[in-house]
Amino acid sequence: MDATNTALLVIDMQRDFLAADGYAARAGLDVSNLQGAITPIQTVLSAARKAGLFIVHTREGHLDDLSDCPRPKLERSRSAGAPIGSRGPLGRLLIRGERGHDFIDELRPMTGESVIDKPGYSAFHRTNLLMLLLSRSITNLLITGVTTEVCVHSTLREAVDRGFRCVTVSDACASTFPHLHAAALEMVRVEGGVFGRVATSKEVAVELQ
Repeated sequence: MDATNTALLVIDMQRDFLAADGYAARAGLDVSNLQGAITPIQTVLSAARKAGLFIVHTREGHLDDLSDCPRPKLERSRSAGAPIGSRGPLGRLLIRGERGHDFIDELRPMTGESVIDKPGYSAFHRTNLLMLLLSRSITNLLITGVTTEVCVHSTLREAVDRGFRCVTVSDACASTFPHLHAAALEMVRVEGGVFGRVATSKEVAVELQ
């Protein structure tokens, strides 16, 4: 890795996923597990900023009329007890522009860092992420965020298919289900690293130095 060809992705560190009164909590999920990724992400983010890496923050969410939300996804959110677009303490759940859709205070982007709003799980789906990476000759990705088994893995798999070398930062990702977090990381490691490499936040910070 070096600063000229490496980017850091910080995936979906939003109030709707991490706050006690956000979307995930309303769906009955244990957000305390997700909050455990905050400090490791801060470690990687600080090192990436000092090294001059291209940094991308993503947010999952939808237009206020839900025209970009597939019906099956909306139905699944209803089954989970937290319908996308319904009213909550932080505004309408997973709707762009609402307080819950925005980033947590601990991981707000700095001026000049890219923010991508995505309607799906992968950060590449219906976004300009690929264009941003290719225009900067990025070949390596550091991947962090939530949740490990959904948005992180969806992004990772598409990145690998598109030819990027990927490092999944193990403690800078999290799931509400520890066994799924562990399984998702093990899937990266199989077959000699079929989806790239797994490293800790401290290991990545040292490499970036």
